[in-house]
Amino acid sequence: MFGLADLISLIISAFIILPIVVFLRESGYLVMSLILGVKNPRMTIGSGPRIVKIGMFDIRRYYHLYSWFSYDSLKRQGKFAYVSLYAGPILVNMIVALIINALLANGIIEEYATFWDRFVFYAFYYVVFDIVPMKTANGMPNNGLIIYEMFRYGRRTDFNNEPFLPSTSEVEEEYQEDMEKIEEVKEQQKEQIEEEQKKSNISPAEEKQIKEEIEEDKRETQEYLEKVKDNKQKDLEKHEDNLPK
Repeated sequence: MFGLADLISLIISAFIILPIVVFLRESGYLVMSLILGVKNPRMTIGSGPRIVKIGMFDIRRYYHLYSWFSYDSLKRQGKFAYVSLYAGPILVNMIVALIINALLANGIIEEYATFWDRFVFYAFYYVVFDIVPMKTANGMPNNGLIIYEMFRYGRRTDFNNEPFLPSTSEVEEEYQEDMEKIEEVKEQQKEQIEEEQKKSNISPAEEKQIKEEIEEDKRETQEYLEKVKDNKQKDLEKHEDNLPK
């Protein structure tokens, strides 16, 4: 039965463990790219509008599972560099998971064993996702398939000219275009609201006149109701007078 404890575990997994594991996975690209030498690396954390950009770290507003790495070019070319780059995420998650597992096995961090067990589980989940050769949902090869093709054929064989990791320059251009579109939509909405307000706005004199007319209508209605009430009272009294005594 799914209870409160399970709900808390789900929240911890979704908003703490998974984002950290995803960040570690993407940092594998970063670490390996720094070893190989890259031009214009960037680690994007989150999605949506930018909060701040500090060096190669681009922090976005909407924090969840979405973190990714991009770069413009590798200084070192060749099969080894290419395989090493895509092996980076696998190695980082595997190393972190094995270290945590060893600490658990030796009782060093057993106080929070449930948390760390779940952490190791998700770390190995991404290792399996990366290491088993397959196509992703968008038809692109995962890291395992890229590595497999490079070892077997010396190149990618999916006939896709686009790089698996995006170019930082192109990502920045797309981001700027998206932000401009968002600003255009905001400006259009603002103009539309202002136009509606102009249509609905009235002058103080007109507002005063309308209020006076409303008050006059209320007064006339009240007077009419009083007259109806008086007439009914008179009719009732007349009827009582005509009753036999």
